Amino acid sequence: MWQRFVRLMKHRWQSDDAASQWLPPAAQARLTEAVAQSETQHSGEIRIHIESALPNSYLWQDIPVAEMVHQRALSLFGKLKVWDTEHNNGVLIYLLLVERRLEIVADRGLNRQVPPNTWVNLSARMSAAFKSSTPEAGLHMALQEVNRLLATYFPITSQQDNPDELPNEPILN
Repeated sequence: MWQRFVRLMKHRWQSDDAASQWLPPAAQARLTEAVAQSETQHSGEIRIHIESALPNSYLWQDIPVAEMVHQRALSLFGKLKVWDTEHNNGVLIYLLLVERRLEIVADRGLNRQVPPNTWVNLSARMSAAFKSSTPEAGLHMALQEVNRLLATYFPITSQQDNPDELPNEPILN
């Protein structure tokens, strides 16, 4: 009970605009451009969502923080309709600032192609990168890794129609 209370206070103490402070508008614009550029190389769709803290409904659960972050990422994957792409190859890069945790959720089309532990290993490497580099650099690294996988398994040809199915701008809240 005490741990849940401490966790709740930690998340509520986080500023509502922490994500905007953490990633200024110029960095957001660069990430938007990087997502758009990466999507010219494959038929996948990439969304980046940066959240300051978890909603209260997650914080009272008696589960490890890693599981909470995973549940939240899955929920946002659905709410943002990342799953709703033509080739089922959307990817959500989710970053929870207060916990400094990164979670990557990929749709079934891409998950059929990559080994199951790919996302866990990638998330772990990127979480470490956030602790040792700038926030923007860490997100660019995650984006490059996801882009590499999508370009490998879902390359785009010059004759192939490649609509931009989802917005490219990072979501901050």
